[in-house]
Amino acid sequence: MEDIEDLLVGAGSAPPGFRLPITSSVGINPFNKKKLDPSSLVLNSSSNHVPGTQTIFLKTFGCSHNQSDSEYMAGQLSAFGYAVSDNAEGADLWLINTCTVKSPSQSAMDTLISKCKSAKKPLVVAGCVPQGSRDLKELEGVSIVGVQQIDRVVEVVEETLKGHEVRLLNRKTLPALDLPKVRKNKFVEILPINVGCLGACTYCKTKHARGHLGSYTVDSLVGRVKSVVNDGVKEIWLSSEDTGAYGRDIGVNLPILLNAIVAALPLDGSTMLRIGMTNPPYILEHLKEIAEILRHPCVYSFLHVPVQSGSDAILTAMNREYTVGEFRKVVDTLTELVPGMQIATDIICGFPGETDENFAETVNLIKDYKFSQVHISQFYPRPGTPAARMKKVASNVVKKRSRELTSVFESFTPYNGMEGNIERIWITDIATDEIHLVGHTKGYVQVLVVGPESLLGSSAIIKITSVGRWSVFGDVIEILSNSNDLKIPSDEKENCNTERRSPCSNQEDTCACSSEKPEPCACESDACKSNDCNAIPDSYPETQNNQNTLNDSSLLQRRKPSPATVEKEENSNQKLVTRSVHDGGWGLLDTALLGGIFMSLLTIVALVLYVRS
Repeated sequence: MEDIEDLLVGAGSAPPGFRLPITSSVGINPFNKKKLDPSSLVLNSSSNHVPGTQTIFLKTFGCSHNQSDSEYMAGQLSAFGYAVSDNAEGADLWLINTCTVKSPSQSAMDTLISKCKSAKKPLVVAGCVPQGSRDLKELEGVSIVGVQQIDRVVEVVEETLKGHEVRLLNRKTLPALDLPKVRKNKFVEILPINVGCLGACTYCKTKHARGHLGSYTVDSLVGRVKSVVNDGVKEIWLSSEDTGAYGRDIGVNLPILLNAIVAALPLDGSTMLRIGMTNPPYILEHLKEIAEILRHPCVYSFLHVPVQSGSDAILTAMNREYTVGEFRKVVDTLTELVPGMQIATDIICGFPGETDENFAETVNLIKDYKFSQVHISQFYPRPGTPAARMKKVASNVVKKRSRELTSVFESFTPYNGMEGNIERIWITDIATDEIHLVGHTKGYVQVLVVGPESLLGSSAIIKITSVGRWSVFGDVIEILSNSNDLKIPSDEKENCNTERRSPCSNQEDTCACSSEKPEPCACESDACKSNDCNAIPDSYPETQNNQNTLNDSSLLQRRKPSPATVEKEENSNQKLVTRSVHDGGWGLLDTALLGGIFMSLLTIVALVLYVRS
């Protein structure tokens, strides 16, 4: 029996962000000795703790679904006046959004909680850890927001700042999609299409937190897509614990949703759709329909399909509900039907019972397809899961296998042969080196180009000049402006290629990375390629943060432009505007203005002659 409950009953909850009286909206920990004074619910103008004036430190662990939840929480807090920051030291309260997939993620969370308590800062913990393991000792005396309670984070923060311990964990309805949101990248919308899943993988703890499948309606998702497109979003990432299972609880399916979303996207291809991770069992039923959608000009020809092991025996022990042959059918069909198709996958090394022969089957599978992206993880037993009770493989063997598979994967050269190709890309971010802009081809190949920050959010035609292991490099030929092609004048094109001059003479792969040494990974992985161990690839229950995410999307981070850069961009933009006006000839407005000036001169002359006479 739980000692803390959400006391709201039925559908009588308040609108998102609305502050209800604490006695009817939030369950208070009965073990907290502090009594609530009803008068404290009415703000006193002379109070030194006026809600909405504090700074909140927000830290996110885990998958893109967690990132979306954090963006929603940040949006609501900002809407109520709170400043959301990534600086822990100067914050008045810490809000930690947690991941329960692996032990390293939870260990990093534990460390952060200890630091917060040592600093005597008010603390709120959100995400999968408290939802799936609410009785953890580390969570004693801590306020909690459940995964389906993110629309009430303002209430929890305000009560925690007053010194109360608040826990919201129970709910049967999904948070609204139209809550205020502060995106980490203003050009990318992470759109959750469902929560939970239908699977019962023996190693997965996320099901304990996210629960059974719950899907948003097609109309609500299409409405959200239209809204974010109007906001200027250029990429929409569909997110869930299993995209392929979407709609099975409400009588629809993934192809129905995807066709409805694609119909709502701009016809000029200025906004692209990226389909999230899907497990093989459900996509098998819709392979041809999915392939047709992936061929659409507004959809990236990219899909994340986790296999986890190349051995049927291990897949059975994992309760993955498919065979290696079925996974191969997914990959082969999509590769055959979709030009330029790119598929990412996941592998867990050292699952209980994995023999050398089982592991060899996994290595052979990866060698057969030479995937451009493979997320390699060591097995971590999660408390409360069936796999945690299975006989474990020796840790030194697990690490050895992880290193071996990583070495095999890194030997691939997936982008060889792309030199000289002309591609359309969508530019949405800045590389860590603060020199290159980051775009993606339709196949979601990462392209690094040199140009002004004003190109962010645009689409461009580029020529690939060289390839690396994790990315390709290109020169901008043409910037596409909505449905019209805006060709770059020769001097402007020169500016695009020199504005962010690379310090590397031969544009090797290292140019895209920060020159500083990366921080040690909390995952204790064998080959962490990311400068940010908490970078969020499109990975879900099986592949969360703090893993060997071996792709260049983990190299990205944004920075604030310097005043000089902003001024330079404004001047650059002004040049383009000026040219477009002069190149357009005499328009109706120009003629009217000239006529007005001429009539004014005639009037002045007439007045002068009249005065003299």
